[in-house]
Amino acid sequence: MIKLRPLQRVQARIGPVLGWLPERLQRRLAGPPVVVDGATLAPDMQMLLKALIARGGIMDESPGKLRKRQAIGAIVAAGAPVAVAATRDLEVDGLRARHYANAPGAPLVVFLHGGGFVFGDLETHDRLCRMLCKHAGVHVLAIEYRLAPEFPFPAGVEDADRAWRWARVHASELGADPERIAIAGDSAGGNLAAGVAQTFASTSDAPVGQLLIYPAVDYEGAYPSKELFAEGFFLTRAASAWFREQYVETAGVHDPSDVRLRPSAATALANQPPAIVVTAGFDPLRDEGEAYAAALARHGSSVVVRRFAGLIHGFANMTGISRSANEAVVEIAGMLRMLVANRPAVAAPALQLLTS
Repeated sequence: MIKLRPLQRVQARIGPVLGWLPERLQRRLAGPPVVVDGATLAPDMQMLLKALIARGGIMDESPGKLRKRQAIGAIVAAGAPVAVAATRDLEVDGLRARHYANAPGAPLVVFLHGGGFVFGDLETHDRLCRMLCKHAGVHVLAIEYRLAPEFPFPAGVEDADRAWRWARVHASELGADPERIAIAGDSAGGNLAAGVAQTFASTSDAPVGQLLIYPAVDYEGAYPSKELFAEGFFLTRAASAWFREQYVETAGVHDPSDVRLRPSAATALANQPPAIVVTAGFDPLRDEGEAYAAALARHGSSVVVRRFAGLIHGFANMTGISRSANEAVVEIAGMLRMLVANRPAVAAPALQLLTS
């Protein structure tokens, strides 16, 4: 069990207070507005960035030290507990997992966490899973897949597929509706979730929907957002390259057309599940996520893109210390509720872009 040092305990108390200050006070603390590409960075995000930058980059740490630091960060950022009906840790085909229970017969969402394929676990994404469970009215099955560099590509892909097959067979045992199972993930987990949707799309095990939160779907592609937000907005160019080195280069993989690495490279996207693609306005992954959503729509899928214009990459893990992040995740959960209720967010195959 990780114990916080005195300063970290203070940060855990102060963070939620600052995150819920009136916006005008946050603006005074954050400094002059940051405006890029026509969008203004939310003041609580601006304050958080100052703290994150002060912590330093990730490339000077080993994967083990990074995981420990992220675990501490998750505790510091947790905020007030989010209550759900029940939780239970279990094993899913050899993988650690956690079931967040809802009402009997409610839909099930299989969730794959982010973390650059290097860090992330049941604890770092516990609050996010609780919020999805509570506000979307669903059971959530969170999966701990194997991490790089100890287990590089395609370990994460294999684990995601195994977990999905397990959920399809055992949903009723979890008290969920076996006919309404969706796949979801954030960042690296969004990559894996998109892969699951592609793999099972034309089978009897196809997800009823997919929720991709700032997904990493095109590590090779050149997009304006990768240049606009290469430095100073949490997920830097150097960090992205480091994550790729751990996950891809360690495996000796160099095929940019491999859809298991790069879902955007898929040329056959027919029959994909209805999708909600969430992006952040100040995220280098913004444009690749929206380009992937457009590709899904071109191939006939119902897609909603929700861009939170003032937020940064990783905001879904900042809900305990950021009002704007908390409100965004509540909204995402509401969209997910509609998706798994077999009422797609759009009535016909189309692409709908929502921003704020």
